[in-house]
Amino acid sequence: MQLTLEDRIAGCLAGAAVGDALGGPVEGWTPEQIAERHGGRVRGIVGPFHADWRTARPIAPYHKGDGHVTDDTLMTHALVRVYGKVRDHLDAYSIAEHLVPDLIGTPRWVPELEAEALPLQRIFLAEKWIVARLHYGHVDPREAGVGNIVNCGAAMYMAPVGVVNAGNPAGAYAEALEVAAPHQSSYGREAAGVFAAAVAAAFLPGASATSVVDEALRLAKDGTRAAIEAVCEAALACDDWEQALGALREAVAPYDTVGPRYREPSLGARRPSRLHSIEELPVALGMLVVAGGDFRETVLGSVNYGRDCDSIATMSGALAGALGGRAAVPAEWSEEVGRASRLDLYGPAAELAVVTREVFARDTARRRAHEAAFGTLTGVR
Repeated sequence: MQLTLEDRIAGCLAGAAVGDALGGPVEGWTPEQIAERHGGRVRGIVGPFHADWRTARPIAPYHKGDGHVTDDTLMTHALVRVYGKVRDHLDAYSIAEHLVPDLIGTPRWVPELEAEALPLQRIFLAEKWIVARLHYGHVDPREAGVGNIVNCGAAMYMAPVGVVNAGNPAGAYAEALEVAAPHQSSYGREAAGVFAAAVAAAFLPGASATSVVDEALRLAKDGTRAAIEAVCEAALACDDWEQALGALREAVAPYDTVGPRYREPSLGARRPSRLHSIEELPVALGMLVVAGGDFRETVLGSVNYGRDCDSIATMSGALAGALGGRAAVPAEWSEEVGRASRLDLYGPAAELAVVTREVFARDTARRRAHEAAFGTLTGVR
Protein backbone atom coordinates (compact mmCIF):
# COMPACT_ATOMS: atom_id res chain seq x y z
CA MET A 1 0.00 0.00 0.00
CA GLN A 2 1.32 3.42 -0.97
CA LEU A 3 1.65 5.63 2.09
CA THR A 4 0.26 9.15 1.82
CA LEU A 5 2.32 12.28 2.30
CA GLU A 6 0.49 12.97 5.56
CA ASP A 7 1.13 9.46 6.84
CA ARG A 8 4.85 9.67 6.16
CA ILE A 9 5.14 13.13 7.76
CA ALA A 10 3.36 11.87 10.87
CA GLY A 11 5.74 8.92 11.06
CA CYS A 12 8.76 11.15 10.50
CA LEU A 13 8.06 13.76 13.19
CA ALA A 14 6.56 11.39 15.76
CA GLY A 15 9.37 8.92 15.08
CA ALA A 16 11.95 11.62 15.73
CA ALA A 17 10.32 12.59 19.04
CA VAL A 18 10.04 8.98 20.20
CA GLY A 19 13.68 8.29 19.35
CA ASP A 20 14.68 11.44 21.22
CA ALA A 21 12.71 10.46 24.33
CA LEU A 22 14.08 6.91 24.41
CA GLY A 23 17.65 8.08 23.96
CA GLY A 24 17.57 10.97 26.42
CA PRO A 25 18.04 9.05 29.69
CA VAL A 26 21.09 7.13 28.45
CA GLU A 27 22.79 9.94 26.54
CA GLY A 28 26.50 10.19 27.21
CA TRP A 29 27.05 6.65 28.45
CA THR A 30 28.63 3.61 26.80
CA PRO A 31 26.67 0.51 25.80
CA GLU A 32 28.26 -1.33 28.72
CA GLN A 33 27.28 1.35 31.24
CA ILE A 34 23.74 1.43 29.87
CA ALA A 35 23.37 -2.35 30.16
CA GLU A 36 24.76 -2.31 33.71
CA ARG A 37 22.38 0.46 34.81
CA HIS A 38 19.27 -1.11 33.30
CA GLY A 39 20.05 -4.77 33.79
CA GLY A 40 20.44 -5.37 30.06
CA ARG A 41 19.72 -3.51 26.85
CA VAL A 42 17.12 -0.76 26.82
CA ARG A 43 13.95 -2.02 25.14
CA GLY A 44 11.64 0.94 25.60
CA ILE A 45 11.01 4.00 27.75
CA VAL A 46 13.16 4.03 30.88
CA GLY A 47 13.69 6.31 33.85
CA PRO A 48 16.59 8.66 34.56
CA PHE A 49 20.10 7.23 34.73
CA HIS A 50 20.42 8.69 38.24
CA ALA A 51 17.58 8.55 40.75
CA ASP A 52 18.75 11.90 42.13
CA TRP A 53 18.65 13.53 38.72
CA ARG A 54 17.89 16.99 40.17
CA THR A 55 21.37 17.20 41.68
CA ALA A 56 23.41 14.45 39.95
CA ARG A 57 26.21 15.71 37.77
CA PRO A 58 26.39 16.07 34.81
CA ILE A 59 22.62 15.61 34.38
CA ALA A 60 21.22 18.21 36.81
CA PRO A 61 18.75 19.88 36.62
CA TYR A 62 17.18 18.01 33.71
CA HIS A 63 14.70 15.16 34.13
CA LYS A 64 15.92 12.98 31.29
CA GLY A 65 13.84 9.84 30.96
CA ASP A 66 10.29 8.72 31.72
CA GLY A 67 9.22 9.66 28.19
CA HIS A 68 10.53 13.22 28.23
CA VAL A 69 11.75 14.66 24.92
CA THR A 70 14.88 16.80 24.86
CA ASP A 71 15.97 19.91 22.98
CA ASP A 72 16.13 17.90 19.73
CA THR A 73 12.33 17.76 19.64
CA LEU A 74 11.83 21.25 21.05
CA MET A 75 13.96 22.65 18.22
CA THR A 76 12.28 20.48 15.60
CA HIS A 77 8.84 21.73 16.62
CA ALA A 78 10.15 25.31 16.70
CA LEU A 79 11.31 24.94 13.09
CA VAL A 80 7.87 23.58 12.14
CA ARG A 81 6.37 26.74 13.64
CA VAL A 82 8.69 28.84 11.48
CA TYR A 83 7.45 27.01 8.38
CA GLY A 84 3.92 27.66 9.59
CA LYS A 85 4.62 31.40 9.61
CA VAL A 86 6.62 31.69 6.39
CA ARG A 87 4.66 29.04 4.43
CA ASP A 88 7.46 28.76 1.88
CA HIS A 89 11.09 27.67 1.69
CA LEU A 90 13.29 29.06 4.45
CA ASP A 91 16.65 30.77 4.41
CA ALA A 92 19.12 32.06 7.00
CA TYR A 93 17.09 35.23 7.46
CA SER A 94 14.04 33.16 8.36
CA ILE A 95 15.98 31.88 11.36
CA ALA A 96 16.84 35.41 12.45
CA GLU A 97 13.34 36.76 11.89
CA HIS A 98 11.26 33.88 13.23
CA LEU A 99 13.18 31.14 15.06
CA VAL A 100 15.12 33.47 17.36
CA PRO A 101 11.98 35.33 18.55
CA ASP A 102 10.31 31.96 19.15
CA LEU A 103 13.18 30.83 21.36
CA ILE A 104 13.36 34.00 23.45
CA GLY A 105 9.82 35.33 23.47
CA THR A 106 7.27 32.58 24.06
CA PRO A 107 7.27 30.34 27.17
CA ARG A 108 6.51 26.69 26.42
CA TRP A 109 6.30 23.50 28.43
CA VAL A 110 9.80 22.05 28.79
CA PRO A 111 9.49 18.38 29.83
CA GLU A 112 12.99 18.06 31.26
CA LEU A 113 12.45 21.12 33.47
CA GLU A 114 8.88 20.08 34.32
CA ALA A 115 7.87 23.72 33.95
CA GLU A 116 6.92 26.39 31.48
CA ALA A 117 10.01 28.27 30.40
CA LEU A 118 11.49 30.07 27.44
CA PRO A 119 13.02 27.45 25.12
CA LEU A 120 16.24 29.45 25.41
CA GLN A 121 16.54 28.24 29.01
CA ARG A 122 16.65 24.59 27.88
CA ILE A 123 18.79 24.60 24.77
CA PHE A 124 22.53 24.21 25.25
CA LEU A 125 25.30 26.70 24.55
CA ALA A 126 25.81 25.59 20.95
CA GLU A 127 22.13 26.42 20.29
CA LYS A 128 22.13 29.57 22.45
CA TRP A 129 24.82 30.68 20.01
CA ILE A 130 22.06 31.42 17.46
CA VAL A 131 20.45 33.91 19.81
CA ALA A 132 23.73 35.46 20.91
CA ARG A 133 24.97 35.96 17.35
CA LEU A 134 21.73 37.03 15.67
CA HIS A 135 19.78 38.86 18.38
CA TYR A 136 22.61 40.44 20.32
CA GLY A 137 25.54 40.40 17.89
CA HIS A 138 23.61 41.40 14.74
CA VAL A 139 25.84 39.10 12.70
CA ASP A 140 24.97 38.42 9.06
CA PRO A 141 22.65 35.37 9.35
CA ARG A 142 24.50 33.56 6.56
CA GLU A 143 27.77 33.82 8.48
CA ALA A 144 26.63 33.54 12.10
CA GLY A 145 27.41 29.83 12.44
CA VAL A 146 31.13 30.38 11.95
CA GLY A 147 32.98 30.11 15.25
CA ASN A 148 30.49 27.88 17.03
CA ILE A 149 31.61 24.43 18.13
CA VAL A 150 31.06 22.00 15.26
CA ASN A 151 28.52 19.42 16.38
CA CYS A 152 25.16 17.87 15.48
CA GLY A 153 23.17 20.81 16.89
CA ALA A 154 21.82 21.94 13.53
CA ALA A 155 21.38 18.48 12.03
CA MET A 156 19.25 17.25 14.92
CA TYR A 157 16.25 19.45 14.00
CA MET A 158 16.49 19.48 10.17
CA ALA A 159 13.81 16.84 9.54
CA PRO A 160 11.18 19.51 8.68
CA VAL A 161 13.41 20.77 5.85
CA GLY A 162 13.48 17.26 4.41
CA VAL A 163 9.70 17.02 4.77
CA VAL A 164 8.99 20.28 2.94
CA ASN A 165 11.25 19.02 0.14
CA ALA A 166 9.73 15.50 0.20
CA GLY A 167 11.00 13.49 -2.76
CA ASN A 168 13.63 16.12 -3.66
CA PRO A 169 16.84 15.30 -1.77
CA ALA A 170 18.95 17.85 -3.64
CA GLY A 171 16.48 20.61 -2.81
CA ALA A 172 16.42 19.57 0.84
CA TYR A 173 20.21 19.55 0.96
CA ALA A 174 20.50 23.07 -0.45
CA GLU A 175 17.79 24.50 1.78
CA ALA A 176 19.17 22.91 4.94
CA LEU A 177 22.64 24.29 4.27
CA GLU A 178 21.06 27.75 4.11
CA VAL A 179 18.87 27.22 7.20
CA ALA A 180 21.82 25.86 9.20
CA ALA A 181 24.13 28.75 8.29
CA PRO A 182 23.29 30.85 11.39
CA HIS A 183 23.98 27.85 13.64
CA GLN A 184 26.82 25.74 12.25
CA SER A 185 29.77 25.63 9.88
CA SER A 186 32.05 22.96 8.42
CA TYR A 187 30.91 19.34 8.84
CA GLY A 188 28.19 20.35 11.30
CA ARG A 189 26.46 22.34 8.58
CA GLU A 190 27.18 19.64 6.03
CA ALA A 191 25.50 17.05 8.27
CA ALA A 192 22.39 19.23 8.47
CA GLY A 193 22.19 19.26 4.67
CA VAL A 194 22.78 15.54 4.30
CA PHE A 195 20.26 14.60 7.00
CA ALA A 196 17.56 16.76 5.41
CA ALA A 197 18.36 15.13 2.05
CA ALA A 198 18.06 11.67 3.62
CA VAL A 199 14.64 12.57 5.03
CA ALA A 200 13.49 13.84 1.63
CA ALA A 201 14.79 10.60 0.07
CA ALA A 202 12.74 8.53 2.51
CA PHE A 203 9.59 10.00 0.94
CA LEU A 204 10.41 8.75 -2.56
CA PRO A 205 8.11 5.97 -3.81
CA GLY A 206 9.71 2.61 -3.14
CA ALA A 207 12.30 4.12 -0.80
CA SER A 208 14.28 1.78 1.45
CA ALA A 209 17.12 2.06 3.93
CA THR A 210 19.55 1.36 1.09
CA SER A 211 18.11 3.99 -1.24
CA VAL A 212 18.15 6.60 1.54
CA VAL A 213 21.85 5.96 2.14
CA ASP A 214 22.55 6.05 -1.60
CA GLU A 215 20.98 9.52 -1.85
CA ALA A 216 22.92 10.70 1.21
CA LEU A 217 26.17 9.51 -0.35
CA ARG A 218 25.32 11.14 -3.66
CA LEU A 219 25.16 14.56 -2.02
CA ALA A 220 27.53 14.32 0.96
CA LYS A 221 30.98 15.89 0.78
CA ASP A 222 34.41 15.36 2.35
CA GLY A 223 34.63 13.61 5.73
CA THR A 224 30.87 13.35 6.07
CA ARG A 225 30.65 11.25 2.93
CA ALA A 226 33.61 9.10 3.94
CA ALA A 227 32.17 8.50 7.40
CA ILE A 228 28.73 7.51 6.07
CA GLU A 229 30.32 5.16 3.56
CA ALA A 230 32.53 3.50 6.20
CA VAL A 231 29.76 3.12 8.77
CA CYS A 232 27.16 1.80 6.32
CA GLU A 233 29.67 -0.68 4.90
CA ALA A 234 30.26 -1.94 8.44
CA ALA A 235 26.49 -2.08 8.97
CA LEU A 236 26.05 -4.45 6.05
CA ALA A 237 28.24 -7.00 7.82
CA CYS A 238 26.11 -6.95 11.00
CA ASP A 239 23.23 -9.36 11.59
CA ASP A 240 21.53 -7.17 14.22
CA TRP A 241 22.03 -4.01 16.23
CA GLU A 242 23.61 -5.88 19.14
CA GLN A 243 26.48 -6.81 16.84
CA ALA A 244 26.51 -3.31 15.37
CA LEU A 245 27.10 -1.43 18.63
CA GLY A 246 30.86 -1.93 18.55
CA ALA A 247 31.24 -2.27 14.81
CA LEU A 248 29.67 1.08 13.96
CA ARG A 249 31.64 2.88 16.65
CA GLU A 250 34.87 1.41 15.30
CA ALA A 251 33.95 2.47 11.76
CA VAL A 252 33.10 6.07 12.68
CA ALA A 253 35.96 6.61 15.14
CA PRO A 254 38.52 7.85 12.55
CA TYR A 255 36.13 10.65 11.53
CA ASP A 256 34.86 11.61 14.99
CA THR A 257 36.75 14.42 16.75
CA VAL A 258 35.22 13.90 20.21
CA GLY A 259 37.31 10.81 20.95
CA PRO A 260 36.68 7.59 22.87
CA ARG A 261 35.49 9.30 26.08
CA TYR A 262 32.34 11.17 25.19
CA ARG A 263 32.24 13.22 28.38
CA GLU A 264 35.96 14.05 28.10
CA PRO A 265 36.39 15.38 24.56
CA SER A 266 39.80 15.44 22.96
CA LEU A 267 41.70 18.70 22.46
CA GLY A 268 40.78 18.72 18.78
CA ALA A 269 37.09 18.05 19.42
CA ARG A 270 34.42 19.88 17.46
CA ARG A 271 36.79 22.02 15.40
CA PRO A 272 36.21 22.74 11.70
CA SER A 273 37.70 20.21 9.30
CA ARG A 274 37.15 18.80 5.83
CA LEU A 275 38.40 15.40 7.01
CA HIS A 276 35.96 14.77 9.85
CA SER A 277 32.27 14.21 10.48
CA ILE A 278 29.82 14.38 13.32
CA GLU A 279 29.27 10.92 14.76
CA GLU A 280 25.48 11.00 15.00
CA LEU A 281 24.38 11.05 11.36
CA PRO A 282 26.57 8.20 10.04
CA VAL A 283 25.58 6.01 13.00
CA ALA A 284 21.87 6.83 12.51
CA LEU A 285 22.13 5.79 8.86
CA GLY A 286 24.11 2.70 9.84
CA MET A 287 21.46 1.58 12.31
CA LEU A 288 18.80 2.17 9.66
CA VAL A 289 20.72 -0.21 7.37
CA VAL A 290 21.26 -2.82 10.09
CA ALA A 291 17.52 -2.87 10.86
CA GLY A 292 16.44 -2.77 7.22
CA GLY A 293 14.39 0.33 7.98
CA ASP A 294 12.35 -1.31 10.76
CA PHE A 295 11.45 1.46 13.19
CA ARG A 296 11.67 -0.41 16.48
CA GLU A 297 14.99 -2.07 15.73
CA THR A 298 16.50 1.08 14.21
CA VAL A 299 15.68 3.17 17.27
CA LEU A 300 16.68 0.56 19.83
CA GLY A 301 20.05 0.13 18.15
CA SER A 302 20.53 3.90 18.16
CA VAL A 303 19.56 4.21 21.83
CA ASN A 304 21.77 1.39 23.07
CA TYR A 305 24.76 2.77 21.13
CA GLY A 306 25.02 5.41 23.84
CA ARG A 307 27.16 8.55 23.52
CA ASP A 308 24.94 11.20 21.85
CA CYS A 309 22.19 8.64 21.41
CA ASP A 310 19.21 10.98 21.80
CA SER A 311 20.28 12.80 18.64
CA ILE A 312 21.22 9.56 16.89
CA ALA A 313 17.78 8.12 17.66
CA THR A 314 16.08 11.40 16.71
CA MET A 315 17.62 11.17 13.24
CA SER A 316 17.18 7.44 12.75
CA GLY A 317 13.63 7.63 14.15
CA ALA A 318 12.74 10.37 11.67
CA LEU A 319 14.09 8.31 8.77
CA ALA A 320 12.49 5.02 9.80
CA GLY A 321 9.23 6.83 10.55
CA ALA A 322 9.19 8.45 7.14
CA LEU A 323 9.83 5.08 5.48
CA GLY A 324 7.13 3.26 7.44
CA GLY A 325 4.58 5.97 8.15
CA ARG A 326 2.63 6.62 11.32
CA ALA A 327 1.83 2.96 11.93
CA ALA A 328 5.54 2.10 12.08
CA VAL A 329 5.95 4.08 15.31
CA PRO A 330 4.86 1.84 18.21
CA ALA A 331 1.76 3.36 19.79
CA GLU A 332 2.83 2.36 23.29
CA TRP A 333 5.86 4.59 22.84
CA SER A 334 4.30 7.54 21.03
CA GLU A 335 1.31 7.75 23.35
CA GLU A 336 3.45 7.68 26.49
CA VAL A 337 5.95 10.19 25.11
CA GLY A 338 3.11 12.54 24.18
CA ARG A 339 1.51 12.18 27.61
CA ALA A 340 4.73 12.45 29.63
CA SER A 341 6.09 15.37 27.60
CA ARG A 342 2.70 17.13 27.39
CA LEU A 343 3.19 17.38 23.65
CA ASP A 344 0.95 16.75 20.68
CA LEU A 345 3.27 14.64 18.54
CA TYR A 346 0.94 14.67 15.53
CA GLY A 347 -0.35 18.25 15.45
CA PRO A 348 2.94 19.67 14.11
CA ALA A 349 2.99 16.94 11.46
CA ALA A 350 -0.51 17.87 10.27
CA GLU A 351 0.46 21.54 10.09
CA LEU A 352 3.67 20.76 8.21
CA ALA A 353 1.77 18.59 5.73
CA VAL A 354 -0.45 21.54 4.81
CA VAL A 355 2.59 23.81 4.43
CA THR A 356 4.39 21.18 2.33
CA ARG A 357 1.49 21.05 -0.14
CA GLU A 358 1.39 24.86 -0.29
CA VAL A 359 5.13 25.07 -0.95
CA PHE A 360 4.88 22.47 -3.72
CA ALA A 361 2.11 24.51 -5.37
CA ARG A 362 4.29 27.62 -5.19
CA ASP A 363 7.26 25.70 -6.58
CA THR A 364 5.14 24.44 -9.47
CA ALA A 365 3.95 27.96 -10.30
CA ARG A 366 7.50 29.30 -10.12
CA ARG A 367 8.78 26.51 -12.33
CA ARG A 368 6.09 27.13 -14.95
CA ALA A 369 6.84 30.86 -14.93
CA HIS A 370 10.52 30.05 -15.45
CA GLU A 371 9.69 27.66 -18.29
CA ALA A 372 7.57 30.31 -19.97
CA ALA A 373 10.28 32.94 -19.61
CA PHE A 374 12.97 30.59 -20.90
CA GLY A 375 10.75 29.58 -23.80
CA THR A 376 10.35 33.21 -24.79
CA LEU A 377 14.11 33.76 -24.57
CA THR A 378 15.00 30.73 -26.66
CA GLY A 379 11.99 30.44 -28.93
CA VAL A 380 11.39 26.93 -27.62
CA ARG A 381 7.83 26.11 -26.53
